[in-house]
Formats: sequence, structure tokens, C-alpha cells
Amino acid sequence: MRRGALPKALLVCAVLVGMYTLTACQGAGHGAAEAAAAPAGAGPTRSGQGPVFLEAEECASRGRAAAAIEEVPCAGPAAAARVLARFNGPLAKGPRCPSATDYVLHITAVDGVSEEDSAPEGYACMRNLRPPHPGDPGMGGGPLTVVGDCVYTERRGVVKETACDGSPARAPEYLVTRTVRTRADCPPSTALYVQVGGGTPVGCARRLA
Repeated sequence: MRRGALPKALLVCAVLVGMYTLTACQGAGHGAAEAAAAPAGAGPTRSGQGPVFLEAEECASRGRAAAAIEEVPCAGPAAAARVLARFNGPLAKGPRCPSATDYVLHITAVDGVSEEDSAPEGYACMRNLRPPHPGDPGMGGGPLTVVGDCVYTERRGVVKETACDGSPARAPEYLVTRTVRTRADCPPSTALYVQVGGGTPVGCARRLA
């Protein structure tokens, strides 16, 4: 296991999942969510707080296109988001981020000449230090679908998350009332099953009037 500090230059992509595509089922069938990713930057730097770049409870500055994302002190003026959880490996095969995650930072692997100059592929689950919080229930913009989120039908068998207050162009059609292990655990009012992942991978959604 590598003990040294990560290199000062790592490749990072911010996944701003304002529109997260999900597979929904009203009958038989299965599916998985697809992330709509928007690359946002490269070349972050460290603040020297720990041996891992952006580990849990550390903070990052706000990234911009073609600009650096920096690890900064959480009490400093540049701090914009805190790491809720940090995992190595690809997001598709790794643990689910916490429900309060506002966005995900994908960290690209770096192959250096030594162990100290290398870094594995990974991702950080981020929470904004100040509003807005797109990951909160009903906000329509987080990387996860949670209880209290709303969705609309994009095409047959596919739904997308949208704000529950009706402010976006696409009005909400269904409300996720709970997440369960199997469809049989959903309440009778369920009109739509949404594949949300995690330990309770089935979202039970009722139709909105």
C-alpha cells in the first residue's frame, strides 16, 4: 500500500449530474442508471493536509472548465465543497456515494516513475458548503435518486430526475416515496419502479396528480 503523498498534479473531472438518466419499469425488466457527465477541469493541487488527495472531510475549491481544482483548508475563503466519502476504483463498480452528495469528482489514475508519484483512479463524493444543494430530496440535480425526488418520463422505459417544485421546463410526473430491496416491498400506490442502486436498489414512485 502506498504511504507517500499523492502528486501535486492529478487529472480530475467534475461530474455535474443535473440531469441523471434512470431506467424505470412499469412492468417486467431491469436496468441501471446512466450518468450524464460534464467534464469540468484538470490539474488540482494539494493543500498538504493528508496523504491522500481529497480524502474524507477535506475540502476543495470550485472547479471551472480548463481550470485547476484545489484541495484547500475547509475554513478558508476558497473552500466550496467538502468530501463526504472517497473511494478508489471506477464509480460504476465502487460503493454508492452518501445520499447527501451534491456532485461527484472523478479522479483519473496517474502512472508515475515511483509509487509516490502515482495515484489510483478514484472518485470523491462532494457536498457544497453553501446552498444550493442539488443532491437534497426534490431538488432535481444530484447524482443519486433518493426518497423525495421527482422524475418525469423522457422516453419509454427511461425517466429523468427533475425538481419537485415544477420550476424546470419538465414538470414532475412521479414522486419516489421509498427505496426497497425488491418490487414486492413497494406499497400498493406504486405506479413506477426506478432502479436507484445501493442496498435498497428499487425506488417506489407514485404518480403525481
